[in-house]
Amino acid sequence: MFKNLLRGALPAACLAAFSAAAPAQAPSAPPLKVGFVYVTPVGQAGWTFQHDLGRQAMEKALGAGVKSTVVEAVAEGPDSERVMRDLAAQGHQLIFATSFGYLEPALHVAADFPNVKFEHAGGYKTAANLGTYNARFYEGRWLAGYLAGKSSKSGTAGYVAGFPVPEVIQGINAFTLGMQAANPKAQVKVRWLNAWFDPAREREAALSLVSAGADVLTNHSASPAVPQAAEEKGVQLVAYHSDMSRFAPHAQLAAVVANWGGFYTQAAQAVMAQRWRPAATLGGFKDGMVELAALNPRLPKALREDVLARQRDIAAGKLLPFGGRLVDQAGRVRQDKGALGDEAIAHMDWFVQGVQGTLPAAAK
Repeated sequence: MFKNLLRGALPAACLAAFSAAAPAQAPSAPPLKVGFVYVTPVGQAGWTFQHDLGRQAMEKALGAGVKSTVVEAVAEGPDSERVMRDLAAQGHQLIFATSFGYLEPALHVAADFPNVKFEHAGGYKTAANLGTYNARFYEGRWLAGYLAGKSSKSGTAGYVAGFPVPEVIQGINAFTLGMQAANPKAQVKVRWLNAWFDPAREREAALSLVSAGADVLTNHSASPAVPQAAEEKGVQLVAYHSDMSRFAPHAQLAAVVANWGGFYTQAAQAVMAQRWRPAATLGGFKDGMVELAALNPRLPKALREDVLARQRDIAAGKLLPFGGRLVDQAGRVRQDKGALGDEAIAHMDWFVQGVQGTLPAAAK
């Protein structure tokens, strides 16, 4: 492709000289410089770890065609804007902003660097050179809840949650609905962190949920603290972000994981081919962006087969996590039939019946 572009740009006389100069080869294109901004350290598991696995998959797929730079543990807000601005100024042509709170800073930087492409994880705004990408994590959450409902003896699960943003709220609701599909009397108790990464507080919240009667834990936070607490207390776990079996070999039932490598590779290829366009990309079970992985081999065979069959049904659109009658905490019918669409799910600001917890006023 590069050779054809080069020929179209040179005068005919130069082309003749170029051809006569064989066996000289056309110069190879410089690698695409790709920047990744992470909200936490990469670590050994968790949200950022999964994004970094995706980066590595991109590098493996594209080889010398790309060169990536990682900046980790970048706080949301002014710090992230400074980091993205520096990456753009240093010649990075594609920048992945991998945390929800990076959106406004990314938009500011994108406006000042119109030739740089930005991809932001989550969010609801795009620009001429900024797209968003996310996963239907709620598909995995519903299935995780179903597995929890089948496995829990108390009928009570504990959910350690980061911030009360729609992505977290929809995950809590999907988990609760999945659990109730297995046990209609199930309830899910929520503890808010107002942080994505705070191992000490994640552990404290997990222990308080176990004390409150939860015999299954899950979380929307970034460290292994909740899995470690589950292992220590002898309760069960459905992990999030990564397979946490190294931290909770006995406690973990399964893990809801994201696979970003395919998207990162495709986005980089699109920039290299000059066909990148801003979009709101959303993937799930069907595309392999989300999966319920690392099913514990000690689970009964029939339960494993049941869970995998339901995963296939969700991927095929036969089982809709937010399908059918939906009632909120106050008893208000939010949906009588049909299924919530992506737009309604993306702006979810209410809890379904069965969630034991409150939403801050700012989330409603």
